[in-house]
Amino acid sequence: MKVAFVGKGGSGKTTLSSLFVRFLADRGLPVVAVDADINQHLGVALGLDEGRAAKIPAMGDHLPRIKEYLRGANPRISSAAAMVKTTPPGAGSRLLRLRGDDPIHALGEDVDGVTLLATGPFNDDDLGVACYHSKTGAVELYLNHLVDGPGEYVVVDMTAGADTFASGLFTRFDLMFLVAEPTRKGVGVYRQYTEYARDYDVAIAVVGNKVQGDDDVAYLREHVGDDLLTWLGQSAAVRALEQGRHGVPLEVGNERALARMLAAVDARDKDWDKYQRQAVEFHVKNARSWANRAVGEDLEAQVDPDFRLAPAR
Repeated sequence: MKVAFVGKGGSGKTTLSSLFVRFLADRGLPVVAVDADINQHLGVALGLDEGRAAKIPAMGDHLPRIKEYLRGANPRISSAAAMVKTTPPGAGSRLLRLRGDDPIHALGEDVDGVTLLATGPFNDDDLGVACYHSKTGAVELYLNHLVDGPGEYVVVDMTAGADTFASGLFTRFDLMFLVAEPTRKGVGVYRQYTEYARDYDVAIAVVGNKVQGDDDVAYLREHVGDDLLTWLGQSAAVRALEQGRHGVPLEVGNERALARMLAAVDARDKDWDKYQRQAVEFHVKNARSWANRAVGEDLEAQVDPDFRLAPAR
């Protein structure tokens, strides 16, 4: 299952991403965590010191190599340079398995049994000449070519705010957890996200965060209705982790919230046909709006109409 954490800046999105990743790993479940936020903090939230987290190879810096590998022997793709972030797989493309032996997963850092991938930060060299989508394009290609099986999880900490919807990346997930504080700004982001996602059949579940009591829960229910899946309260364990202290157990109520989130993910039906169809739709949209001109080719020809993305049986 492919899972995204989204929300406004400061909502606790990265913290909840890391808690969910730890929850999966503690149960022996295979998980890849991807830091796709413009502010790269997931590694530290998972327990790395800042120096080690900063040394994780950036996926965005290895984009040509990633493209060349994924292209494989696909005859519809003239060269790795002709691949864009939305290029879907076809016959001859190399598909990925979770934590497989490939150049993409090789970029990851093992963190207590979790494979952590990072897009890389937006640095001074990018200012004025690039946008952050050039970084997250590697993540989109990774997810487009990943055939994840039952009981396997990819958890992506997305960039904050509505920028999540600036590319087709938001359609690459089986479920999006929208982290919302019980405030007007928190529920305002919910309205904005659901409006953007309405036409794309994207599943969104709201996870309340920093909830202090029944009034906060009632406020969230009033404004997001049945989309409220669960909520987490203030946590001494989270505060300890933020201070670099370990060994403080997560509160029972917060542990139950994570279990409910996992149950919601596992309850999702995997629709591979829809997944491939949406990849193709966004690729055609991008080809017509900018990519054909940028590459100098008709990139719609990269679409293999007979290809079906699905796990081996």
